[in-house]
Amino acid sequence: MIKKILLALLAIVVLILIVAAFQPDNYHVERSATVVAPPEAVFAQVNDFHNWQQFNPFQQLDPNAKVRYEGPEKGTGAKFLWEGNSKMGKGSMTITGNTPNERVDILLHFDEPMEGDAHTSFILEPAGTGTKVTWSMDGTNNYLSKIMCLFMDMDKMIGTEYEKGLAKLGELPAAQ
Repeated sequence: MIKKILLALLAIVVLILIVAAFQPDNYHVERSATVVAPPEAVFAQVNDFHNWQQFNPFQQLDPNAKVRYEGPEKGTGAKFLWEGNSKMGKGSMTITGNTPNERVDILLHFDEPMEGDAHTSFILEPAGTGTKVTWSMDGTNNYLSKIMCLFMDMDKMIGTEYEKGLAKLGELPAAQ
């Protein structure tokens, strides 16, 4: 009987490993919202990491996280580093490029809980009296990530946080 149980467990593990191998190599998460503010006001918020604590939902995972800034105060080359609890992890964000009032591109590097890189972008488009803001993340799934994605929905997990952040971005005084 124990042999049958062990064989069944082994079969399940092998099935998971096989299914994981066929998961996508890349992921993309994207959310958009319209903010009642001109593109230049929204750009000023997302192009300066010093402003992020006001709308970044991931900082709420550990309000006591250690944060520091390096490089220019804002724009290309500006860097934000954090070290938080197990929910927040440890990593850095670096603005890699921008187009004033239109776009901000960021390299996101995670040290913990799992090492990896992702590229995030804020795309700003005029929308009536406001700005349509699209926050996206693109990255590569390694084999361990592919296994994890069998049990958790990356789009829902990250996308829900992006929705919270975009809502807070629209509430900021500078964006009104």
